[in-house]
Formats: sequence, C-alpha cells, structure tokens
Amino acid sequence: MSKAGDLYGQSLYDLAVEENLTDDILGEMECVRGIFGDNPDYVALLSEPSVPKNERLQMVDESLGESLKPYHLNFIKILIEKGLLREYSACYKRFRKSYNEDHGIADALVTTAVALTEGELEQLKEKLEKISGKKVLLNQKTDPDILGGVRVDLEGQLFDGSVKGRLSELRKKVNETVI
Repeated sequence: MSKAGDLYGQSLYDLAVEENLTDDILGEMECVRGIFGDNPDYVALLSEPSVPKNERLQMVDESLGESLKPYHLNFIKILIEKGLLREYSACYKRFRKSYNEDHGIADALVTTAVALTEGELEQLKEKLEKISGKKVLLNQKTDPDILGGVRVDLEGQLFDGSVKGRLSELRKKVNETVI
C-alpha cells in the first residue's frame, strides 16, 4: 500500500467514524472503485493536468455528486487537486482495513482448482470464523495450477491444503532427507 493511500484512506476513515458514516462511505467507495476500475479512461481524464482543474472537479460533481456523501465527494476532489486520484484504490484498501479491524471482520482469499459450491463455501467460512474468532468475508479464486484441494489466505496467514502445496512439502522433506 502506498504512503499517500494509507494517509488519505485513514484520514477519510477517521472522519467517517466521527460522523457515523463508515458503512455508507464504505459502500460508496466500493461502487466508485468499481466505476474507476471499469473506466480507466475516466480516471486518466480526471488526472490529466492539461484539463483545467475546475473542469475536472465539475466533471466529478456532474457524474458522482448526486450519489455520494459530501465528505466522500470532497475526498475525491482533494485527490484530484493533489494529483493523487490514481491512489484511490489504495485509499479504499486502507479504509477497508480500518473498518474490518473496528468491526471484527477478516478477509480471506480461497483458491481452488474448481469453484466451490455455496454449501462448501459456507462450511469453509464457518471453520475460518472459528479459527479467527472474527466474521469472515470470503473471496473465491480458481487456479487450475493448484491441482486440487484448497489454499486459504486469512489475513496474511496461509493454510495450504492444495495438492500442489502438499507435493511441494513432500519434495522439501525428501530433499532434506537425501541431503
């Protein structure tokens, strides 16, 4: 995460806490992050120094002003004015991290060779919640290279039950024994 993203994201979070708007602004940030991700040309235009700053700010007012809380809209304008709009995703990540810490939420990335069913995801979520003692938000990713099994990254802690991971451990043990 960038220093600017950390600083600005935490500042917005602190303000949102003071104003009791953390849930609202988090939801808005997820939407705006999606919009920016789907429209990189729009972000480039809003970041273009050859376009007068007042025009860029007016574009944001017209496109997002009706749907965002004033604090969030002004936050985006500050990023534009400072030439930091490309740091928005890092700001979101910092905001999300602080939100999760305050609400006892853990993010987990589940990687499997094939997609898990809803029932399997729910069982895995329950197990991870028991392990972490937190509410878990699961993100699923498929990667045929892991061959089979499940690999979970829970707040930086890796649980590797994949076939590829087990083969790698076995290979390491064999090399240690042979050498």
